[in-house]
Amino acid sequence: MSRRKNDFMTLLEDYFETYLPYSRGLSQNTIKSYKQSFLLLLRFMLDVKKTNAEDIKFSALTYDTLLEFFGWIETDRQCKASTRNQRLSALSAFSEYAQNRDFDAAFVFRSAIIKIPVKKRKNKPRSVFSREEIKILLDLPDETYETGLRDKVLLSFMYATGARAQETCDFTVADLRINNRTASVTLVGKGSKTRQVGISLSLAKIVQNYIKHRHIDRHPDRHVFSSQTHEQMTVSCIEEIYKKYVTIAKEKYPDMFLDDNYSPHSMRHS
Repeated sequence: MSRRKNDFMTLLEDYFETYLPYSRGLSQNTIKSYKQSFLLLLRFMLDVKKTNAEDIKFSALTYDTLLEFFGWIETDRQCKASTRNQRLSALSAFSEYAQNRDFDAAFVFRSAIIKIPVKKRKNKPRSVFSREEIKILLDLPDETYETGLRDKVLLSFMYATGARAQETCDFTVADLRINNRTASVTLVGKGSKTRQVGISLSLAKIVQNYIKHRHIDRHPDRHVFSSQTHEQMTVSCIEEIYKKYVTIAKEKYPDMFLDDNYSPHSMRHS
């Protein structure tokens, strides 16, 4: 292996372009999550250590530097313990890959990363909606507007199926199956694992009518839920939808919706 192939950025490029998608077979969503950890590391090295990405060497990624980096993402980037631990896991996985490719080049990095402790998380009770709160949320979207109709169907879909936000983003026309007596949806979850979820015929009709309303019923690969700017909705868009309606609900019903941290996952737990 040439000297150039041993540098940090080249091995990192090989890791994301070849190893993770082909050798490990990871989904694009998982790879995207991994990339976020390294984008933060590159930002830290540039802003704090004044080192451009192409100048980063494994020898610079010492224990003290990495400890400072994880402190930085907690204070400056306001990362929670769980997110911080995910970043640590991503860097640790890459350090093992890099050391297997060139032991001497990555030794300092690998030795440092395995010494960084996992941070204990404060276990908070999961926020869930009561049945009455669910009814209120589903009644809030104004169906006379295109976005209101979309939000009504989306919230109903996520409640009835227990779908995660990313699974809802990935849901396509072909993933809905309906006949005279039963209906189901196919959801693609973590690690590209698929599962079939039975749904009521009433919900299936709601989703089917929405698909027809969007004129995408003859396009099986189209995503059912889209944003105003993208054909496929993003998780952040779904988070904003929940934030919007929970905020409205809190204002209208001050004696309800008392938890502070409702999220799309709250609907799944409900």
